[in-house]
Amino acid sequence: MHKKLFTLLVYIFAAIGFVLIVGFAAFKLGLMENNGTQQSGDYFNKSRLLVQNQTFDWMGTDEYKTLKETLPGEKNILLKVENETGVPSRLLVSILFVEQMRLYNSDTELFKKVFEPLKMLGVQSQYSWGVLGLKQDTLIQIENNLKTSTSTFYLGPSYEHTLDFSTNNSDAERFDRVTNEHDHYYTYLYAALFIKQIEKQWKDASFDISNKPEILATLYNIGFAHSIPHNNPEVGGAVIHIANTDYSFGELAYQFYYSNELVDVFPK
Repeated sequence: MHKKLFTLLVYIFAAIGFVLIVGFAAFKLGLMENNGTQQSGDYFNKSRLLVQNQTFDWMGTDEYKTLKETLPGEKNILLKVENETGVPSRLLVSILFVEQMRLYNSDTELFKKVFEPLKMLGVQSQYSWGVLGLKQDTLIQIENNLKTSTSTFYLGPSYEHTLDFSTNNSDAERFDRVTNEHDHYYTYLYAALFIKQIEKQWKDASFDISNKPEILATLYNIGFAHSIPHNNPEVGGAVIHIANTDYSFGELAYQFYYSNELVDVFPK
């Protein structure tokens, strides 16, 4: 009896172990990632003047009203990154807008107690880091792409030392760079370099997406592994629920980019 029970327990724990191993492998390979929705390009091919003059539901939310007061404070640092990389501050702030709206709407109580009264950006430090929700694996790949001349994302010798570390503990230094609550420079720099690397990959494949913020935002959200140049890229990414409406990551960035919101601070 005891021998049968022992054998049964061995099989049960073996099965559990197998499931955990498969799950971990799938996670590492990106098979369990939820890349959200994809949308046809028809909507985004309409005249951008329609978007410019349109009022969206998110504009009236408390979350956006708070963000609208907070974002201008990022102007100088975003302009610095724009001058260094050529990536428009309007594009970076559009991605920032989406990440912060997602964060604000993910925890209403935290928003009401902290972000709204203090008029501050949320800095993540667990699964994703910083005000732009960058993952550690993405940060490392951005760094590696700068130094790997055979990579399709390689930007050339002039960028090779852009993210060099000043200590021997790159993991700790990387974390401190991106999660710094008082200085978001490195967060924006990493994001801008990601955008440049993606643009380079697509342009070398004869597809210019530098004038498509909705596609760049989508790729920013779903990552390098899903950046496969082709002639009909779709807008999508994570689904973000705001004011009883579901938006994809790329769609929301598109709406902000071409709207007249904060255009005096971050021109198109």
